[in-house]
Amino acid sequence: MRSPFEVSRFPMPMMRFLPLLLCAVAACAGAQPPATAASRQAAPAASQTAPPTQDYLMFVVAESADQAALVRFGPKGIKIEREQRVGMMPTEINGPHGIAVSPDGKFYYISIAHGTPYGTFWKFAVANDSLAGRTTLGLFPATVQTTPDGALAFVVNFNLHGEMVPSSVSVVSTDEMVEIARITTCTMPHGSRINPQGTHQYSACMMDDMLTEIDTRQLEVTRHFMLGKGKEMGMKGAPGAMNHAGHSTAGMTHDQAMAMAANVQCSPTWAQPSARGDKVYVACNKSNEIVEVDFATWSMTRRWAAKDGVYNLAVSPDGKRLIATNKRAKSITIYDLASGTEVATLPTFKGVVHGVVVSPDNRYAFVTEEGKGSEPGTLEVFDLASLKSVATLDLGQQAAGIDFLRTEPVK
Repeated sequence: MRSPFEVSRFPMPMMRFLPLLLCAVAACAGAQPPATAASRQAAPAASQTAPPTQDYLMFVVAESADQAALVRFGPKGIKIEREQRVGMMPTEINGPHGIAVSPDGKFYYISIAHGTPYGTFWKFAVANDSLAGRTTLGLFPATVQTTPDGALAFVVNFNLHGEMVPSSVSVVSTDEMVEIARITTCTMPHGSRINPQGTHQYSACMMDDMLTEIDTRQLEVTRHFMLGKGKEMGMKGAPGAMNHAGHSTAGMTHDQAMAMAANVQCSPTWAQPSARGDKVYVACNKSNEIVEVDFATWSMTRRWAAKDGVYNLAVSPDGKRLIATNKRAKSITIYDLASGTEVATLPTFKGVVHGVVVSPDNRYAFVTEEGKGSEPGTLEVFDLASLKSVATLDLGQQAAGIDFLRTEPVK
């Protein structure tokens, strides 16, 4: 009999969109065969760990199903509380990629990657999923996060299918849902995250081996950091015309720019401030490393080996652990931040591992897994105390962005 912590759904009957970030980070090269029912039953059983004592709610989007789902996990298992289809083009895949919940828990925001030609940014009421606003952003808006006061949302314009030229970060006033600034940063920015103080936003530049910092009050790039191994260097101001790991792309053809992009060493996909905001952790997806940058000195303090295809990062609210999703290695890795050592690497139910968020009580990591081909996406729950997988839930194809909503008494 299936555990109440494992609930399956059939995916929406929609054709999977382009490989999107999979090819961008070479995940296709590390594809593994789909998990079987036997492998699923072989996973650690929920009964081996203490069950949750409250319900945990979070929003998840599935990029190739245009699905936004509110998920509930608790003592009674895991289920989709409700879901809706998002986007403006009913005959095409719109591609919701990033999602963020407002700090007061009243609204959630979704970046929609595909438009004609620009992407869009949507605001919904948590109470009933009603549309509260929408605005147009840049090309392929991806990761999003709001400032701690909820007044601004920072969305990276990833520009997946465009030329290898610097893209931007859109700043949206969430009350009016108006883009108030579009700040040029670097080529293929991703992983938009804001420090706990709300003073600085960080994103990683996949094709520039670069970390950029934006002052959220001045709305301009204040510093950037080169991430290539042996070339680490922090600098003031915006990167200017120097791109692709420090090389100018002025006057290059598309093929020349692509060849230059192939020379990137780190190819960072995520920038995660620490719980105190004194460090920034960057995932080097190509070189399989994590780089720690000190906020005060703007210098590298640590660099350590990670697993294959390290992709997204999350810090536990208590600041003790860093959780990394390994897109090609079909796993997550938990690091102890005090020592910089690996606590555990845990296999995931499916491959092409994407996003992660940690519950406010530091107990659970909720991980999205895109799956491959026509497979449904998956949300998997890991107990950070017992270091075990305790629940899985099938979602729409290519489960991607995730953000935590709240905890509440068992429903």
